[in-house]
Amino acid sequence: MSGERLTVALPMTGQCLCGAVQYESSGEPVFALLCHCRDCQRQSGGAYTAGLRVPAASFRVTKGEPKDYTKTADSGNRITRAFCSECGCMLFLRVSARPDLVAIRVGTLDDPSWFRPAADIFVQSAQPWDHMNPDIPKYQTYPPGQDYEPRL
Repeated sequence: MSGERLTVALPMTGQCLCGAVQYESSGEPVFALLCHCRDCQRQSGGAYTAGLRVPAASFRVTKGEPKDYTKTADSGNRITRAFCSECGCMLFLRVSARPDLVAIRVGTLDDPSWFRPAADIFVQSAQPWDHMNPDIPKYQTYPPGQDYEPRL
C-alpha cells in the first residue's frame, strides 16, 4: 500500500448485517481509501465509503451467495457491487478494468479496527458538510498509479 504498511491478521473475514453472506481474503491489502464519488455516496447513504482493495485471487465468498448489481460509472468502467439479498448490505465490488482486484467495504470486516486510509479519492464530489481528515492526501479522482486502468 502507498506509504505506511498496515499490520493485518490474515485471513481477513467479513459478513453482511444478517450473516447470510460471508467472505475471506488471505491476500495483503493493496490500497486503503475513502471514496467520495456520488455512486458511493448513494450506495452508502453517507458522505463516502471506506474501501480496501485486495487481490481477487485471494478473495472468496465462504457462505451464501451475494446478489450483484452492475452500473457503468462516470469513468466508463462497469462496477459490479455484491450485496446480501436478505439484508441489503453491500459487501464488496469488482471493476471491469481490474478483474485482478476486489474492493471490500471496510465496515463489513469482522475486525475493521486496523484500517487506516491512505487517501481520500473523488474529493471533487465530496459534500461540503463532510469534514475530511486534513492529514490524509486528497485526490480529485484517483491518485497516480491507483486508477482502474487495465494492467497489461
